Amino acid sequence: MKTIIVWFRNDLRVHDHPALSAACQDADHVIPLFIFDAKLANKSANRTRFLLESLQDLRQSLNSRGADLVIREGDALKQLAALCKEQNVTAIYYSADFTPYALKRDKAIKASLPASVVFRGFAGRLAVSSLDKIHTKSGDTYKVFTPFWKSWQQVARRELASTLRKITIPTGVSVGKIPTLKDLVRTADLSPTVQKGGETAARKKLHAFIQNEIYDYKADNNNLAKNGTSKLSAYLHFGCLSPREIETILPESASAEAWHRQLAWREFYHYVLYKNPANTNREFQAKYRDLKWDSNEHLLRAWQTGQTGYPVVDAAMRQLHQEGWMHNRGRLIVGSFLTKDLWLDWRAGEEYFMRMLIDGDSANNNGNWQWIASVGVDPAPVFRRLYNPASQRDTYDPEGVYTRTYVPELRQVPNKYLSEPWKMPHKVQLESNCIIGKDYPEPIVDHAQARKAALERYRVR
Repeated sequence: MKTIIVWFRNDLRVHDHPALSAACQDADHVIPLFIFDAKLANKSANRTRFLLESLQDLRQSLNSRGADLVIREGDALKQLAALCKEQNVTAIYYSADFTPYALKRDKAIKASLPASVVFRGFAGRLAVSSLDKIHTKSGDTYKVFTPFWKSWQQVARRELASTLRKITIPTGVSVGKIPTLKDLVRTADLSPTVQKGGETAARKKLHAFIQNEIYDYKADNNNLAKNGTSKLSAYLHFGCLSPREIETILPESASAEAWHRQLAWREFYHYVLYKNPANTNREFQAKYRDLKWDSNEHLLRAWQTGQTGYPVVDAAMRQLHQEGWMHNRGRLIVGSFLTKDLWLDWRAGEEYFMRMLIDGDSANNNGNWQWIASVGVDPAPVFRRLYNPASQRDTYDPEGVYTRTYVPELRQVPNKYLSEPWKMPHKVQLESNCIIGKDYPEPIVDHAQARKAALERYRVR
């Protein structure tokens, strides 16, 4: 009787799961396994909650197919080795991950397992099966998104994996318990209004988006106040959805193509980090690696808590605290503000986002922060990514709905002053129940001066 472990990681689903499908075809018994590392819970309370919800949902899906989710805690190699010995396992199947951490871990595990145990990675994390298939005509690595996007579209796609109705797990295997949230994180560290994790919620959200919002995506995705984005990023990060399956159900429209392009951006940043693992800790562009960033805990804390005095920046940061998620346009605005107005290290922003975001993804978070800091794979000049917070609010939240939602002390401020409330005459402040410096902070930095200083600092490199 042949037994195979399917090691679940960031692939918490049963639909279009190549490793799970192959294991059910290749073996008499399959052990669906998740190894929980309690140390990771300390990195993000929000993602820990999302993960636990996703595991509970995966367990229910496996139960409905006659199986269960086996939970182990601790060192992955030790737990895999012990289960292989206990159940006479012949192979371990898993969804391949291209991040530096995962590649290093998987290489070490493969080298340490007995030669009799096959350790085999499958596609499933990305829409393309392998990032090695994407390169320029001369065989070089892409460093700019648009040519990558064109090449990425041409890569042959795999067929969808069959979704199993029946999965046979060995009798006698100890299933284990999914840890409880209260044992892992502090309630105070959790955002109050967060998407529910799991494949069931993910598929419901996906199909609602495909049937409705996607048709207006191209027009609405940058509007902060509209529900114009898919909000599928956390489900993609945890593998509750298959990006390859999503491709097969996208409608034919300009808006759907615009969303598909965003899916390619996700894979572009995985590609960039895969090809440049040093990006984890340093700038992609060598000429900016000696930039001297300021260190100011007061300014950093004001940014983190949404108390900068710039309404759209504060609204976005407060959305992050409220929902464990932030609109993509908001991410660009607050990223530009942190690095170019406050001149604080992009790594501080990257770290804070990874702590708060339910969709915190090492490749995408790193790529986006380097992009907005103008030190990554972006050929545009620095001034193109140096955003004026006032004009960004005027353009992407023209009616002020988004800003007033997350910064309630500004709800009565006239739209004329909403982008720069410190310019309100005192009489208007009284009428708006918003005294600047009391009810809402004064700006912590002058944007015009900060812009000049930032351009000079970049120019001398």
